[in-house]
Amino acid sequence: MSPEIRGLPIEIRFVLSPRAHRGKLLSGRAVPGREVHAGSFLRQRRIVLDAALKKKPRELARILTHELFHFVWLRLGNPARRSYEDLLRREIRGRVKGELGWSAESGKAGLARNDPAERTRRWREYVCESFCDSAAWLFAARRRHAEFTLPARARRARRAWFELARLTRQISV
Repeated sequence: MSPEIRGLPIEIRFVLSPRAHRGKLLSGRAVPGREVHAGSFLRQRRIVLDAALKKKPRELARILTHELFHFVWLRLGNPARRSYEDLLRREIRGRVKGELGWSAESGKAGLARNDPAERTRRWREYVCESFCDSAAWLFAARRRHAEFTLPARARRARRAWFELARLTRQISV
């Protein structure tokens, strides 16, 4: 059920040991920052991936799919983005635990009670990461992963949202 992806080319580069530090992506174990698997640069249409992923094709597919969906999120439009936010608000009101990837899980854990209602930056970043992690879960052909902790019922709701948003057919990046 992978969608057809259309759009201008996106450069994909591999670097050794990428680390996020003060809004930049640095490379190398000796540099400061938090270890990451990848980073997307939307304006430059570029994705940078950890070279170590070349030895893990299934993980590479999951992470690359996540990064590609940052480009989808950018072009999704406010009505669809707000609809996805509403889905996540319902999950939070229902006290649904878990997520479909580390980036969304850590974002969710860092939310304050008022973030969803006030649409804070922290909330909007969590929503985007959740969207990208959900897309990676749905489209990267990997059904099991230690980071897939969202309960089955919530997974079904997310799958249904992607189908209703028609993101299972054709998308533009």
